[in-house]
Amino acid sequence: MFSEALVGRQAGVIVVALIVIARGVVAAAAQDTREGDGIHKIRHVVIIMQENRSFDHYFGTFPGADGIPMQNGVPTPCLSAPSLKTCVRPYVDHSDRNGGAPHSADAAKRDIDDGKMDGFVAVAATAREACKSMDPNCGEELNPEFEIGGLGPQRVMAYHVESDIPNYWTYAREFVLQDHMFEPVASWSLPSHLYMVSAWSAECSDQNEATSCRDDTARKHAENTLDTPFAWTDLTWLLNRHHVSWAYYLDGGTGGSENTNGVPPIWNVLPRFTDVHQDQQVEDVQPLDNFFAAVQAGTLPAVSWIAPNKKDSEHPSAKVSAGQSYVTRLVNAIMRGPEWNSTAIFLSWDDWGGFYDHVQPPQVDESGYGIRVPGLMISPYAKKGFIDHQILSFDSYLKFIEDDFLDAERLDPKTDGRPDPRPSIRETKPILGDVRLDFDFSQEPRAPLLLPEHPQTTLVSGKSVH
Repeated sequence: MFSEALVGRQAGVIVVALIVIARGVVAAAAQDTREGDGIHKIRHVVIIMQENRSFDHYFGTFPGADGIPMQNGVPTPCLSAPSLKTCVRPYVDHSDRNGGAPHSADAAKRDIDDGKMDGFVAVAATAREACKSMDPNCGEELNPEFEIGGLGPQRVMAYHVESDIPNYWTYAREFVLQDHMFEPVASWSLPSHLYMVSAWSAECSDQNEATSCRDDTARKHAENTLDTPFAWTDLTWLLNRHHVSWAYYLDGGTGGSENTNGVPPIWNVLPRFTDVHQDQQVEDVQPLDNFFAAVQAGTLPAVSWIAPNKKDSEHPSAKVSAGQSYVTRLVNAIMRGPEWNSTAIFLSWDDWGGFYDHVQPPQVDESGYGIRVPGLMISPYAKKGFIDHQILSFDSYLKFIEDDFLDAERLDPKTDGRPDPRPSIRETKPILGDVRLDFDFSQEPRAPLLLPEHPQTTLVSGKSVH
């Protein structure tokens, strides 16, 4: 229904940038008149969403965090599959490219296994056997285009250490690590990205009527219907109503047929929401170059989402090092800009990618949560070296934005003026923690911490020898 030109055209980018900069100046002036205490010291929220890593996979040995269970320094979990002769324990893997595993709604259910968290190896083994039935060479080499190839089923038990991802661990040591950040839904990338901007994933019988939508966390057939608009309400509807500026930045542009190096459609969801077109804000979906221009000019919108392209995403088999460098570049740009002192950066990974995690997800409502993912908060008001043990999800980001910019108005179909039948108002659930706990607004703004974009690491090319 929506032309790709509406969301991905490059022509007119300069004009769009000038419009957005002008909007940013007006919005910044309006925001400066707000009460400058507490949460309102944050005038810019930036959400950086990466791809497909579990918490234990990246921070399973981080000191003080709820990491991989150990006894005398040896991991105690040992997972198996019917086709294996032995079980597999978590192990250190310095490979720059990792082979992931299935991470559909069905795979999540089997991985979690009624809370036993012991299905990861079995799911990967089943996928490899299915692959080999079609191609005898499947799994012998790590194919960047086929994430379940390479390493065999034990690959899901691999984890990285500080020397592999030093910048991520530095952010965790110097700012805030959230060790109970759960994917908002036990499913794959598309539903997770939908939850990130709207707190729901649904299918709609009438693509122009939000009341026709029904809960759908699996989205099994979504890749064939990505041109179908999403009719329910996303957060930008409220932002627009409150005159709060926003932007949705795409790393390399859209990843449609015209640009294979851009953001894949399943990670580029916001332009397909009907309300974004109804309130004429589709021009706020922009290339990442506009983000760097806004940061440098001091015209960053109040709310920004940043979606990666495949190379920068860390989605298996993309390089871990490339993703870390990309994220460091984004964070450094903000820290060098004039608005660092009023910014909060939330960094997470959209789903677990099939990698092992030992913590059973809690149940917030009939649709979630999903398996644990890493979460970091970087801000001049961040508590230094704080580990947040609260139950959090991407719903926490929406709640923070609503509390900061919308006078705590929620995406609530009873009050937001655009009814839809979502099963719950996630932001109001008692189980959901409050990320304001991660801040100390009484402290002086902390100085920027610029890190090398290409740090020295222990990551190695090729596949694991485990």
